[in-house]
Amino acid sequence: HLQLVESGGGLVQPGGSLRLSCTASGPDYYAIGWFRQAPGKEREAVACRSSNDDETYYANSVKGRFTISRDNAKNTVYLQMSSLKPEDTAVYYCAASTFFTMATLPDYYDYWGQGTQVTVSS
Repeated sequence: HLQLVESGGGLVQPGGSLRLSCTASGPDYYAIGWFRQAPGKEREAVACRSSNDDETYYANSVKGRFTISRDNAKNTVYLQMSSLKPEDTAVYYCAASTFFTMATLPDYYDYWGQGTQVTVSS
């Protein structure tokens, strides 16, 4: 059973940056994704990547500001977030799939982290 542990969330001022980390332990996984859920809203895909990194998705709202990456040697996936806006405030989740191709639907992913709160406020 794959376990995902996120870290790096917190309170940041508008225009600031944060880097979220998601460390995996357990069986192999392939496609990865970062999702977020704000109060009263559905969980949405923020950034997703296929197993061999040849496909990457970014939500329009974060394009040019967020970057998804992975370090296979450390079994860690990152979400670098810059130029943060108040509307980026949400609980952020990392997710992993046993499929190779990426997808933006939450149901595609088999494993989820516990979530980390990101609050953008002055």
